Amino acid sequence: MSIYNVIKDSVLALRPYTLAPHRASVKLNQNENPWDAPAEIKQETLNRVEARAWSRYPDFMPQRLHERLAEFSGWQADGIIAGNGSNELIQALLMVTMGEGKRALITEPTFALYRQIMTVLGGEVVSVPLRSDLQFDVAALLGEIEKKQPDVTIICSPNNPTGCVISDEELVVLLKATRGLIVIDEAYHEFAGLGSPARGPRRRSDAGVANGQPGWSGGHSTVSLLGGRRNIVKISTFSKAMAMAALRVGYLLAPPGLVREVAKAVLPYNLNAFSQTAAEVAIEMFEAKLQPLVEAICAERDRLYAEVASIPGLVPLQSQANFMVVHSNKDPKLVFAELLKRDILIRDVSGYPMLKDYFRVSVGTPQENDLLVTALREILQ
Repeated sequence: MSIYNVIKDSVLALRPYTLAPHRASVKLNQNENPWDAPAEIKQETLNRVEARAWSRYPDFMPQRLHERLAEFSGWQADGIIAGNGSNELIQALLMVTMGEGKRALITEPTFALYRQIMTVLGGEVVSVPLRSDLQFDVAALLGEIEKKQPDVTIICSPNNPTGCVISDEELVVLLKATRGLIVIDEAYHEFAGLGSPARGPRRRSDAGVANGQPGWSGGHSTVSLLGGRRNIVKISTFSKAMAMAALRVGYLLAPPGLVREVAKAVLPYNLNAFSQTAAEVAIEMFEAKLQPLVEAICAERDRLYAEVASIPGLVPLQSQANFMVVHSNKDPKLVFAELLKRDILIRDVSGYPMLKDYFRVSVGTPQENDLLVTALREILQ
């Protein structure tokens, strides 16, 4: 008997979620913060970690970090789980909700990991395509929710890879229509409130405050919707705006009763002491050290959009994240290969639903963006 006979057929049929190991000096393929974590954050983290015993386990539950996250987000500490990246928390949430006989609803194109995990767990996946302009089709989502009554609906806002957002008003309509959970993946929400004329400046907000502390709110943080509702979950990360992708820190906000159930699928000691400490320091120094980087990225996003839009053969899509997809008259695979020859790495997303003529670029530093634009003009001429 082949060893593969013990693997579920649905898993054998899956394409793995992978990323080719290409290398380039200008790295614009993973939606990272192009500026490293500020030196002050690094040094304070090192000072604190050096003073603790490395032979001792990290906190079984990182309560101090949960308290910092409560202050930062405007939610309550017993409604928070910190994890080894937001991917761990997505997996934990789906582990306690998905399985045979369970149904999930997603939009597409979107972050491919959702479908991957749901399929591995044996759940049914129903998808609603974005509109032709690559914005959320809220009417279609509402129709599918009313028709299929999914156990879990996942909406990535801003959406990866298209950068579109769903409004709070639209979310309330969906929340009222469903008997299941609605999960909002807000990995990029810090970027949604800056740069575009349609959005106001990022500000300190009292909306959704549950612990007496005002939290930081991006243009589309859903924390204000958590109060008084039992069926909404918010997931976010330190890998993007917080410039800590290497340290793998994510967090989940939800009603405390739901958090207690999701926590049952989280491994003990899931977040190492170094990452815990770095996350605490980043929160403490966010306003002084990280917020200016977020503002700079959003300003560069708008400049990059205008530059790319001026290149014949390319049509970028306006984005509320730190990346954008670009429609190309040339094969995106060719554009990818030509840029790689020029030591620039982007993301070919032409295999995603609805995106066969698109590639995606992260917003880099001004110098990186200039190199990208110059290279694209050469390739598209």
